[in-house]
Amino acid sequence: MKSRIASRCHRVLAVIACLLVLSAATLATGRWREKSLPEAINIEGVVATHANVRYGPHQRNLLDIWLVESEKPVPLVIFIHGGGFTGGDKSKIYKSQEMPRFLKAGVSFATINYSYRTNEPRGVRACLNDSKRALQFIRSKAKRWNIDKKRIGAYGGSAGSGTATWLAFHDDMAELDSPDPVLRESTRLTVVGALATQATYDVLQWPELLGYTPNPQVYEAALKEALAFYGLRSVEQLEGPEGKAIRADLDMLGLMSKDDPPLYVSNGMKGGTPETRGHRNHHPLHAVALKKRAEEVGVEAEVHAEKIGVEPANPEGLANFFLRHLGAQ
Repeated sequence: MKSRIASRCHRVLAVIACLLVLSAATLATGRWREKSLPEAINIEGVVATHANVRYGPHQRNLLDIWLVESEKPVPLVIFIHGGGFTGGDKSKIYKSQEMPRFLKAGVSFATINYSYRTNEPRGVRACLNDSKRALQFIRSKAKRWNIDKKRIGAYGGSAGSGTATWLAFHDDMAELDSPDPVLRESTRLTVVGALATQATYDVLQWPELLGYTPNPQVYEAALKEALAFYGLRSVEQLEGPEGKAIRADLDMLGLMSKDDPPLYVSNGMKGGTPETRGHRNHHPLHAVALKKRAEEVGVEAEVHAEKIGVEPANPEGLANFFLRHLGAQ
């Protein structure tokens, strides 16, 4: 029996050690309470055209959108906040210089909230599907909001960047026969940006990608978080067909193919053996893994990880990269 337990420990140790970093103090109770959000005003004092628009049934299914005036449909950029899927909110971008840059270039801008993985239904898939629905909801309002459906980009930080790349590299998730018109909309993007991202949410791959061996001492505590991350109930599920299917569906590296949108990646962390949970979760080798995969499949990628010597020959920066691919320069 002890040998079986030890074997199981080694098989799942990689995933559970990594997943501790995706947790936050809010996991202690599993409850969620929305804080009072600031008014949706960007750093230059421009008020959102529409604030706290409800795009789905969950309490956190809200978005803000700044619309630019134009006689023709315009591109759109969507920002997805980070927070380990247990925290953060759409106001993260209000004080950023990026939003005004897009608006001045004639690109509308949206920022979204999504349910946390500690809400019901539990697990990261609910968070990802909320962001998917937000994208589809905006597309369903394209005529009213004067948005060009074929020119939509998305980016975010940490969990938000992982969400954006998941949307970008996943096959179209439109449900053409759905009775819900929102779900009939495409989920494809024109361009994607990832700041301090994870390369894949098949976290069993992380030790190999990052070149480290998890400490067995974290096993018991991390196992619970691993199962919670995927919304599973047992190690048998994690290792069985259901768990394998979930991990494959969340593997951005495996999902990436030649027909996927151009990718912008930026990571400012140092390299070396992961020293902390945050270092492990935002290690620059995540960026390198995305770069290598993009080169393999033929996806254009501008990847910055300067602290480990990865810099493009002719860098554009996120805004210019997006504007070029959105046809808004």
